[in-house]
Amino acid sequence: MFGMGMPELLLILVVALVVVGPKKLPDLAKSLGKGMRQFRDATEEIKGEFADNDTFKDVMEVKNSFKDTVDSLNPRGLLDVEPAIEPKKPDTDYSGRQELFQDIADETLAAQTVEETEEHLSAEVAPEDTPAEQPPAPATEATAEPLNPPSNADQDA
Repeated sequence: MFGMGMPELLLILVVALVVVGPKKLPDLAKSLGKGMRQFRDATEEIKGEFADNDTFKDVMEVKNSFKDTVDSLNPRGLLDVEPAIEPKKPDTDYSGRQELFQDIADETLAAQTVEETEEHLSAEVAPEDTPAEQPPAPATEATAEPLNPPSNADQDA
């Protein structure tokens, strides 16, 4: 019952006995039983009303007739149709394939050889083509500007 075993039920009964008391516990159980019975009766009454309702009966008839129609069509039988055109198997002629692979391998090897040659040549030529960086020339006294230019006061004196 609701995933509860005997130990859980005993614990609930002990707690109810402590909270409600031994005098009122039988009355509480009696009223709980009556409430469950009334709930069950109301549920059965609603189910009966649905079964007696004309709209419900009509819906059930439509559902059953639809199901019968689909079953009579046998959709699996409709799918068992022979194809109008047979599929054609692809040609498996691989005679020129080996030559094509060899041509691709030759072109790849030639491209790698050209790249390696260009890299080798550029590595040999690179030191001669690039001028070495020269340090900037030190400033001489003639080209150096004085740090403190003479002011007008120095010229008047």
